[in-house]
Amino acid sequence: MTTYVALGDSITVGMGDPAPDGGWRGWAALLAGTLPQPQMHNLATLGALAADVERVQLPAAAALRPDVASVVVGINDTLRGDFDPERTGASVSRTVSALRAEGAQVLTMRLPDPGQMFGLPRALARPLARRMRAVNAAVDEVARRHGTLHLDAARDAATYERRYWSVDRLHPNERGHRLIACRFHALLAAAGYPVGPGPDPEPSSPPPTRLAEIGWMATKGTAWLVRRSRDLVPALVGLAVREWLTAEREREPANLNVLSRSSGNLRLNRGLPLAPLKVRNR
Repeated sequence: MTTYVALGDSITVGMGDPAPDGGWRGWAALLAGTLPQPQMHNLATLGALAADVERVQLPAAAALRPDVASVVVGINDTLRGDFDPERTGASVSRTVSALRAEGAQVLTMRLPDPGQMFGLPRALARPLARRMRAVNAAVDEVARRHGTLHLDAARDAATYERRYWSVDRLHPNERGHRLIACRFHALLAAAGYPVGPGPDPEPSSPPPTRLAEIGWMATKGTAWLVRRSRDLVPALVGLAVREWLTAEREREPANLNVLSRSSGNLRLNRGLPLAPLKVRNR
């Protein structure tokens, strides 16, 4: 029997991959089906931060003494006004360390840039991309230190193909969840972990109609966006404004007339226009 425990946020819950019973299935359940005699426990919760995973999900996971555990979290952290990559990384590190101490093979993931997925304007996408890179750098170090099987979804070209994502452009659809499951299955197999045949990469259900997608965004999707907009949008706008002000300061030309003296080595011809110089604060 293989005990598999999945920790994380809505991506691990399976949001975007509807189950026949009305809930969610997701990549973790698909991956569990490839393990020998799997006993799967999905402890992930919608909207979880790295600190929530450590504080709430980890104690329950440790009590199950898992053979395999996945820790995929961090996107929600980047969408918060009080974002702190060091705090996020420290929570992930403590979670992974505790699971490794229990003898579990741990799976982690470098997450894709949500700004690209949302299709945000460049001014808003750039600070969000930097946040995601900071979280990924922290998780990279956790993976290196603790020897996890680390999936690089951020640099996987398939990750950014529209056909793998739900209408909200944040959660994978069924095809996307199957892609993640296949990637993790390949990592386990390459590491010599006993696994059966990989998940089928092709969806087993027809994709939702455009009308169904619009209906989802008008109900559940809108509620999700409103909850995060109260915190995320002001933070991103603030970051974008600070970037714009910094860029404007760097574009201000220096006045070279103050450097010109009758006895100096530098003389400016009054008949020539001044060439603007960029002054960078260091």
